Amino acid sequence: MDVERRHDGIQLPEGSWWDWDVVAWNAGQLRLAAGHDLTYHHGLELVFDDPLFVSCPSSFQDPTFRAPSPDELLKVTRRIGGELPVVVAFEADAGGWEPVPCLIAAERLEIVQETVLRYWREDAAPGQRFAPWVRPPDQ
Repeated sequence: MDVERRHDGIQLPEGSWWDWDVVAWNAGQLRLAAGHDLTYHHGLELVFDDPLFVSCPSSFQDPTFRAPSPDELLKVTRRIGGELPVVVAFEADAGGWEPVPCLIAAERLEIVQETVLRYWREDAAPGQRFAPWVRPPDQ
């Protein structure tokens, strides 16, 4: 599911998306993963292409997505020198006393729902995706 030109809260597919973490982040992409327990796998990814502004912890729980406020949109616009097609805002539990306000601005957002294993399995089905850090034992 592609999300373009959206400045409101994103709509996640049905599922238990309580536990979240960053599984990949480089100049071209920020990939957030979610599931009910991230020990063995995750089932949802928010893939932000060309992220230019990111303010969120590396792991968090129970995010509440919402439309960014006018002040948040202004903050992003000033920092990057213009508007971006995707601005996502949310509050999340990062282990502190209060929820953490989070803000991500990028050129594009794709929501991917599929099982991604976080450990190696010899008997994985063909085409099974693994988290970026998972390698076969012989590598």
